[in-house]
Amino acid sequence: MQAFPRLHAEIDRLLGSTTTLRATSLSLPAETIDAPSVQSTGWGPISGDAQATAKRVQQLLSDKWTVVIAAEGTGSADRLKEVFSQEGVAVNVIVAPLHYGMSLPNCKLSIIAEADLTGRRRMHRQPRAKTNKRDTVSVFQDLKPGDYVVHHYHGVGRYEGMVKRQISGSERDYLLLAYKDGDKLYVPTDHIDGVRQYIGGEKPTLHRLGGSDFARSKQRVRSAVREIAQELVVLYQRRVNAIGHAFSQDTPWQHEMESAFPFVETPDQRTAIDLVKADMERSVPMDRLVCGDVGFGKTEVAVRAAFKCVQDGKQVAILVPTTLLASQHGNTFSDRFAGYPIRVEVISRFLTTAQAKKVIAGLATGEIDCVIGTHRLLQDNIKFKDLGLLVVDEEQRFGVTHKEAMKQLKTNVDVLTLTATPIPRTLEMSLVGIRDLSLLQTPPADRQPILTFVGEQDERVATEAIRRELLRDGQVFWVHNRVQSIDDRARELRELVPEARIAVAHGQMDEALLEQTVIDFWEGKYDVLVCTTIIESGIDMPTVNTLVVERADLLGLGQLHQLRGRVGRSGSQAYAYLFHPRDRVLSEDAYERLKTIGEATELGSGFKIAMRDLEIRGAGNLLGEAQSGHIAAVGYDLYCQLVTEAVAEMKGEEVPSVVPELKLDVPTNAFLPTDYVTKEESRLDAYRRLASVTSIADVEDIRNEWLDRYGPLPQPALALINVGLLRAECHRLGLRELVVADGRARMLPITLKASEVMRLQRIAKSPDWNEKIKQLIITLPRTTNPKLDDDATVTFLVGFLQELVEPAN
Repeated sequence: MQAFPRLHAEIDRLLGSTTTLRATSLSLPAETIDAPSVQSTGWGPISGDAQATAKRVQQLLSDKWTVVIAAEGTGSADRLKEVFSQEGVAVNVIVAPLHYGMSLPNCKLSIIAEADLTGRRRMHRQPRAKTNKRDTVSVFQDLKPGDYVVHHYHGVGRYEGMVKRQISGSERDYLLLAYKDGDKLYVPTDHIDGVRQYIGGEKPTLHRLGGSDFARSKQRVRSAVREIAQELVVLYQRRVNAIGHAFSQDTPWQHEMESAFPFVETPDQRTAIDLVKADMERSVPMDRLVCGDVGFGKTEVAVRAAFKCVQDGKQVAILVPTTLLASQHGNTFSDRFAGYPIRVEVISRFLTTAQAKKVIAGLATGEIDCVIGTHRLLQDNIKFKDLGLLVVDEEQRFGVTHKEAMKQLKTNVDVLTLTATPIPRTLEMSLVGIRDLSLLQTPPADRQPILTFVGEQDERVATEAIRRELLRDGQVFWVHNRVQSIDDRARELRELVPEARIAVAHGQMDEALLEQTVIDFWEGKYDVLVCTTIIESGIDMPTVNTLVVERADLLGLGQLHQLRGRVGRSGSQAYAYLFHPRDRVLSEDAYERLKTIGEATELGSGFKIAMRDLEIRGAGNLLGEAQSGHIAAVGYDLYCQLVTEAVAEMKGEEVPSVVPELKLDVPTNAFLPTDYVTKEESRLDAYRRLASVTSIADVEDIRNEWLDRYGPLPQPALALINVGLLRAECHRLGLRELVVADGRARMLPITLKASEVMRLQRIAKSPDWNEKIKQLIITLPRTTNPKLDDDATVTFLVGFLQELVEPAN
């Protein structure tokens, strides 16, 4: 029997890190005879009828009342002014975000909040400072000694860790890679871009150091991917040649609706929204995947795309996997579109037969602009008058049959797919460029990572978790994914925690009872919801901040990540307890899934979990079910690159050329000290970023980030920044080699104008300029302090290159 290490921290340490929250009661002062009394009332029920509302406001104005309408933003203010103006009412509209308005009869003053008119409640969030977030996922997010990597020349090796070595008197960090027959390769940190993490689905065979084995493997894979590339090109050409609807530019209403968004968009969210709009405005049908962690703002991307579609007179279909999510999206879209002539309907099993018929008829006649539904939307009797956009939420939850029905639905229609953990085939097609991909990696403000406990079933721990949540007036999801025994489980919990109010919810319940149970739980009538994985997709309940999952070993990695995303959405510290049975041995796959979910607790880890899921489940042929040994031979990342090159070649495009490696050999003590950046993962990522800089601005961004995260830079880190500046100058001039040896610097290829040759004679001592081979050799000045000699050399070379060929403004 294989012995597995523990997957988690000790429970005592986990629970001990949290103290019981103290509640402070703020009571109003006791009333006295002299205390003033002010009579006030609210605006009343929301009518949604602009004419009736305007009539009511006009009546108040006729009675000599002062009426002020508080809008949430300038866009909303303009919209409200226009609505009242059309009804012939002159009213004072100001921008002041209020939850509710009030009326003071004694003063004849009525302040009306926008929410009183539309029903849309404003939720406040403080803007966060923008960080220099990279657009790509770090290739070293979880690289540990013992993991497999792929070197661009030597092939598959095993990463043995980061080591410090002194060569020619200069101390630097190196990545130590082990190869076949015990050979070792030390990779300088400035060549870290040539190393990729290996993803292949199985334990690979190490290559022999030297490159010949790997070169043969690459050639075999390159030949094999041609057939795949041919099919991909057919798919791509079919998509590109299809004629879709080119949507119009944003309307004033679009700007108004977007300005009423109650949050501040994250940079990633803003980028995704802009790309989706640009796709919709092209005549080629959109096919974009938006991959963002749970609660990172994917729904708002869909809201804006749907509004844009309706503005052009087209219909929107939003496909979701569960009835609960359909109901929640129905509320969200209705709230966001309140005040606009847009009809939103939901079709699911919560509707009666008569209600469903009415919705289906409205879709056929075009009366319904936006419909949200489960797989029922894919039935043959559903006909659209003019469908313009299909949004697929949580795409990984739909099976092959549903996907075939979608293909019939989305002919020449723009498609927007939303997911937190894309399935392998979707991920593959996005990474090789057949589908467009947008990543949402910036977490919402105040979001905290969820403390995750993975371990054997422990009733003591579970009941303690419930009681801790009750102490802070929170709620608990308890996932028991067996309908037959779920009522028995709820009964046991009532005995263990008698003070908790417990309800049961699962997919086989009567529709009306299920809906009412979830609404009651939402309204706080219950403390614990014992449920199946029906809560997995999209349910947003901010007061639920503890999750307990039984038999987590039977659930998929994407499922576990989605379930964990149901808690911690309000900024409070959340806890997830993922249990497996005490008396059973875990399979290797189950162990790997639980190990991954236990380790990947940082915010925005959904994409990484999807990549790990790809590795556990196996990465097969891009277009078929058959497993392929080719990915195992060269690693998934390089496989995608080879497919991309083959696709480009068959499409008649220029094959993307690999950026030539810059050989930068300057002796200097440049490294990140372990007492400055303690985590090896962070040092690896910092080295990778520095090795990929191409401009001075990139280096300054990195310097500022280090100052912000780690404090003032020590001398070795400053030297590393200077090397980054030199690297940026080499890229600016197109240098592929700069080597310092024996007091001289050799650089090539470099092209100099006549004026620059004259300048060279002035700023360098005895320069050797060979125009034929484009090589320049200069003598370096010596400093009086040998310890500073290397740093001075780097600084001199940066200044020399900037003076020799002046940067363009």
